[in-house]
Amino acid sequence: MCLIVFDWRPDAVDGPLFTLAANRDEFFRRTAEPLGWWRDAPAVLAGRDLVGGGTWLGLTRDGRFAALTNYRAPSEMRADAPTRGTLVSDWLSGAARDADGRPHASPLAYLRHVAKTGDIYNGFNLLVGDWNRRELAWYCNRGVERREPELLTAGTHGISNAVLDTAWPKLVRKRAELGALLAREPMPPLERLIDLMRDPRLARDDELPSTGIPLERERVLSAAFIESPDYGTRSTTGLRVAAFGDVLGVAVAERSDDNGSHRVVRPGDFERSFAFNVERDPVSVA
Repeated sequence: MCLIVFDWRPDAVDGPLFTLAANRDEFFRRTAEPLGWWRDAPAVLAGRDLVGGGTWLGLTRDGRFAALTNYRAPSEMRADAPTRGTLVSDWLSGAARDADGRPHASPLAYLRHVAKTGDIYNGFNLLVGDWNRRELAWYCNRGVERREPELLTAGTHGISNAVLDTAWPKLVRKRAELGALLAREPMPPLERLIDLMRDPRLARDDELPSTGIPLERERVLSAAFIESPDYGTRSTTGLRVAAFGDVLGVAVAERSDDNGSHRVVRPGDFERSFAFNVERDPVSVA
């Protein structure tokens, strides 16, 4: 996944706690399953990368959430690095364990665990949340100034293929558009979040970052919705978590170019949507 914009309101008493719009960009030849409940981990709702086995964005019935983007550093890419998608699925499924053999209790604890071996992976941003705890944390294993995992405070943010809120044109534009949309309509339909991200406009050359790839490739990747012969935006997700008194309601929708047959159809029009209430954990919310 290569572009995520989100609004985080951890103190919300009644209304949206978390609103997200995200594009997953990937090579068209890489097979994946669309958003759905996992057969081998029934509490996990996510797409699935059928090459590496992990996922790019997902959530669970008990309020866990995670999403990942790659960090663009072509000179540092290693073919033998482990897949990054399991960093998302390990949090969602509880597969990663602490020293006592228990799943990590909080987003920050999990990211600190990930950071201990962060260097073995190719570059990534990892966003991890727990809605019951009202915690959202972020970690990047690359960057000029290496940073420790951190809890995020309230606000509207964006992640592309550099560290959080790096001012790439598509991130700046979509973060601002999300903020403006939510100012007009705090709980817009998920379709509107998805439509916001299906934007093929390219940045001007003088706005482009320099990440070590050819200029023509920088142009193509500067769009929020990427189109090229072999690579592009594979799916778009709209997600909202909202407080209704003591209840947290989740609504998520995905628009994809793959209906599960692994045949890419452009532009994508296959849609799935899910809604459920978060199961409360009396330990985490006490």
